[in-house]
Order: sequence, then structure tokens, then C-alpha cells
Amino acid sequence: MSKKRFRDYGLVVGKLPTGKHNSITDVPGVAVGHVTLKMDLQGTNVRTGVTAILPHQGNPFRDKVVAATHVINGFGKTTGLMQVNELGTIESPIMLTNTFSVPAVTEGALQYMMELDEGIGDKDGSLNVVTGECNDKMLNDMRGLHVGPEHAVQAIRQAQSDHPVPEGAVGAGTGMVCFGYKGGIGTSSRRLTVEGHDYHIGVLVLTNYGLGDDLTILGHPVGAFLRQKTLERGNNDGSIIIVVSTDLPLDARQLQRIAKRASFGLARTGSIAHHGSGDIVIAFSNGNRIPHTPETAFITLKSIREDGPLMSECFRATADATEEAIYNSLLMAETTLGRGGSEVHSFPIEEVLSILRIP
Repeated sequence: MSKKRFRDYGLVVGKLPTGKHNSITDVPGVAVGHVTLKMDLQGTNVRTGVTAILPHQGNPFRDKVVAATHVINGFGKTTGLMQVNELGTIESPIMLTNTFSVPAVTEGALQYMMELDEGIGDKDGSLNVVTGECNDKMLNDMRGLHVGPEHAVQAIRQAQSDHPVPEGAVGAGTGMVCFGYKGGIGTSSRRLTVEGHDYHIGVLVLTNYGLGDDLTILGHPVGAFLRQKTLERGNNDGSIIIVVSTDLPLDARQLQRIAKRASFGLARTGSIAHHGSGDIVIAFSNGNRIPHTPETAFITLKSIREDGPLMSECFRATADATEEAIYNSLLMAETTLGRGGSEVHSFPIEEVLSILRIP
């Protein structure tokens, strides 16, 4: 049976319209690529991968995007956040993978960018690669270090823009568990019309967090009523990486304000940001770009005014798209067998619909 997304069941988050694909790739120029590693080797099981998010179709080192990050809970091993917050820009593809594969994926992104631009690491300075992670040890042989730099390069090269994004147990989401059910990659978008022009805020999540009893959908505590036993997390509280993208011209301070609102969408699903959960938001705008070597001493950037309704609508769009992206990550993932005979079931949508009293 083919998987359906949240809206395919007549379920809607918020009142703002979505973009064409209801995806982060509705933001013009943003592209997403996955490499999925699903293998059964002698004595072990591999359930992992890499996801790459390209901020635009050009060279992000030469044409940086304005960016910010927000740490909801800092139990994580993400790279590159410190420089993003210091300088307010991202200059690489944003990479997602499992915890122990951060070094390999960062190396792969670096290799790709050095091939793209011979000035990196030489006359034009170093490169700050942003790589986010979640711990997929419940299903994946994480100690085996099965992800290599070549998989990161492949994910970047396969990235597609203006295209539906594969969701669920794909790419970095292959081995992830959300609220005791199979989670992984999810995405959603919202469209904002400003002075006759359409802009988009898109969100992509990597979900690997939450206890089954805590799951909330559209304000209903459905997790407490589900009959199916969910996988216990043990000493792994999990994590979530939330990537927020827009083509609205925003400065880094405004993006950080928007990044904070992703936590509201996360909380609506039942998350309390457990002690051991690395809950990280990375936000960028390709509507404002900064050249690596400006021709003048001054750079002019646009930003939206903050004394009107638009900023609050950006907050609403971010919270709503984050919530829906998480639901999509659950609905689109399939039952997965993994390491040590562990089995994580797909989301019981029919039972949830019954609880919500939706025929």
C-alpha cells in the first residue's frame, strides 16, 4: 500500500496555504538529495544514510545565504553552528546523517565544495560545513561507520529543486524512530503573499525523538490511546533537526526569531525536549545573499519590516510547517527491521483517525 501524507487524509495544520509541493523545495532554488543505506551484512544490519539540503543552485561559498540557528536542547554533535551564529551566513550544503557519521559526511561535503571551488582552503580561506545528526542506533549498526564521504557527495549531486521530496525512512531518516514508531524525513511549506508576490517558508525535519504516550496530533493526545506497543527508547532520548528555509529577504536576527518558533510546532506534537534529545533548528534565507568577496566596503541587504503583521505570519508559517513536517515523517515511513532483530512499526494511521473520529 502506498503511503499517504497528512493532508491526504483531510487533516490540516493551521490556516495558511501550502506551496505547490508542500515541501521545503517550494522555496525557489532549494534542493534536497538523499542517499539511503539499507543492507543486511553478516552479523549486522545497516539502516542509515545521508540527506543534503542545498540553499540555492549556485556556489554557496561564493554566494552565501543569510542564516541563524537556535538550540532548543543542546545534546547534539552538529558541526558549524558556532560560525553560523557569529557571521550570520551559511556557505555549504546543509548535511544530515547519524551521530557517528558526522565526520565522514562533513569530509564528503568538503570534498565536493573543494572540487567546485579551487579557492577553498587556499587563497580564499576555509569552509564552514554545517552537518546535523540524530542517533539511529536502535535500528542501525552505528559503530560500523558505514557512511563514507562518497555518500555525502552522492547526496549533494542527486539533490533536486522544485520537486517533491522523498520522506520517511530515506536518507538520514532511514534508521530513525519517532514517538516509538518509524520516523525519519518529513517536510512541509507555507505560502505568504506580500504586496502581490508569493514567498515561501519551507521546513524539513529529521525526526528521532519522543515517547509513544506523549504523541499529540492536532491537539489530541492520541499517543495515550493507541493500542500498539511502541519501541522503548531506553537510554536514547533521540533528537530532531529542523531546517527552515525561505526566499523572504530576512536578516540573521530575524531568522533567529523565526528559528525559535519552530519549537512551537515541535511542542504541539508532544515533545518536551528530553534531557538527552538534541533539538536543533537551522534557518536560512536565500532571498538575501552575501558575496564571499564584496566589491565595495558596504553591503546592502533587504529585510522585512517588523511592526506589521508579516513577521507574525512568518512565525505562524514556521510553527505550522514544522508540525506538519513531523506528521509527514511518521506517515510516510514504513515498518523497518534492524539491528539485533529490532522492529519499528509504521504509524497506525487508521487507529489514529478513529481516535480523532475521522471516517
